[in-house]
Amino acid sequence: MAIEHEATGPAATFLALDDRALLGQCNVDTFRSSGPGGQKRNKTSSGVRLRHHPTGVSVIATEDRSQHVNKARAVRRLREAIALAARTTVDPESYRPSELLASCVTGDGRLVIGRRDARYALVVSELLDVLAGCGMRVSDAARCVGVSTSHLVGFVERDPKLWSCVNRMRTEVGVKPLR
Repeated sequence: MAIEHEATGPAATFLALDDRALLGQCNVDTFRSSGPGGQKRNKTSSGVRLRHHPTGVSVIATEDRSQHVNKARAVRRLREAIALAARTTVDPESYRPSELLASCVTGDGRLVIGRRDARYALVVSELLDVLAGCGMRVSDAARCVGVSTSHLVGFVERDPKLWSCVNRMRTEVGVKPLR
């Protein structure tokens, strides 16, 4: 199922693809993973590694004894990794939130979307683009998106990988990490 989204840029282009199309842009490697699981795990190639050609992002999944379950996990991880890695330049002066992002903002200025929602990676990608366009100043990005600064920080804080990415990006531009 493709996700409707009007934003442009590398991340949005890849993240809007359905799983089959996204996998079509990847090298898919299977391998025997180590760890518990007994004879089944020792005889089957249940581990999955995806390498996304356009972005160079690579992810693996080895937790389950089933290759199909691991492939589904790897695709979810790939979407998250692309959202965290691929940036689109955003001009804060002319920026308007996409319909998707606007639909996730409540009337009282909170950003509400779960990490298991298929649209989550698109929202994260757009937020990171806005933050980068605002020089990683959270208050400016929150104003652009239409949420309060504390709610934006809270949203970022709930996802450890997003938190780490934001703090790395802030450090790269000479801004103190969030606490």
